[in-house]
Amino acid sequence: MPTIALLGTMDTKGVEHGFVAELIRARGHRTLVIDLGTEGPPQILPDITREEVATLAGVDLAALIARHDRGEAVTAMSLAAPIILSKLQAEGRIDGVISLGGGGGTAIATAGMRALPIGFPKLMVSTLASGNTAHYMGVKDITMMPSIVDVAGLNRISRQIFTRAAGAICGMVEAQPPAAQDKPIIVASMFGNTTDCVQKAKSLLEAVGYEVLVFHSTGIGGRTMESLIESGLVAGVLDITTTEWADELVGGFLGAGPTRLEAAARQGVPAIVVPGCLDMVNFHAPESVPAKFAGRTFYHHNPQVTLMRTTPEECARLGRILAEKVNLSSGPVTVLLPKKAISVISAEGQPFRDPAADEALFVAIKAHLRHDIAVIEVDTTINDPIFAERCAQTLLSHLGSH
Repeated sequence: MPTIALLGTMDTKGVEHGFVAELIRARGHRTLVIDLGTEGPPQILPDITREEVATLAGVDLAALIARHDRGEAVTAMSLAAPIILSKLQAEGRIDGVISLGGGGGTAIATAGMRALPIGFPKLMVSTLASGNTAHYMGVKDITMMPSIVDVAGLNRISRQIFTRAAGAICGMVEAQPPAAQDKPIIVASMFGNTTDCVQKAKSLLEAVGYEVLVFHSTGIGGRTMESLIESGLVAGVLDITTTEWADELVGGFLGAGPTRLEAAARQGVPAIVVPGCLDMVNFHAPESVPAKFAGRTFYHHNPQVTLMRTTPEECARLGRILAEKVNLSSGPVTVLLPKKAISVISAEGQPFRDPAADEALFVAIKAHLRHDIAVIEVDTTINDPIFAERCAQTLLSHLGSH
């Protein structure tokens, strides 16, 4: 019989969680109520008390409560929630998790949910389930459901919403993916400017029995790919499009954070790394470009996206960053350099053509790369079929020896 965790502040939202618990049990599932409250006594009896959670997380609960600082309490329980949920999931004690909350409850519960693996049922009923919820969801498959009214007691609206939520989490737990002959996974990074390369390499890898999952290098795409690599489900990495580092360094809107390129390296996953699209920094419409970049070379990709060409100085810094990240590798890795263009628009005759900038990038990569990591220079553009084939073949050689 599946067990569904009800995670939340049972001092302020206990009645609502108790209502959902009854509905879940009526569907034939067990419940595990976890209290993360720090105000008054719990309104319903929890299966795991706040004291147990705090002890597990090393939180001095009595001192925390005595300070009456709600922000500090939310922060502390946001750190504790991932610890308790990860432990329960690893021990096989829960099969899904649901929570109901406002601002504080949503922050606490989704912090816990983000610690759970992709595919594990997670449902957050929240007053904040509209607009930009990226900071609550992170790179995990958290389903957020609008509470419509405040999560403050039961009424004719909230009873409908909570009933549907109980049905939803039960359905998520009951639904099992169909059996399939799963192939080993390779993840690849792609942009419009590297599509031909990735698609060609993808077809070659799939032809020999791999499943290739492609992630768009838009910040969230890179973070999601890194998260999947960290999960241990990935056999190989085809990181053709490392452009997010240009945005991270220069200040565009598609940065993927300072740990981009580290997951495969630290996990020892065989990888191919290419400086794809490090010639461009992404901004929104032209008016979004900071004034300090006046006079730079721009390309208007569409009305919502303006690209800025990286300079030789920026490319030298990017080359060093890429090399330092690759140097963390404990598994087989090769860096491939397409000498004639690192994107469609940096090829001969294109608006971002800048041989000096490209050379600064290549020189920096080679100068800072660990001596035992191979660099293959290919005298083609990044989207030439020859370059794509070389990437696929080199990754296959790593996978064969791993």
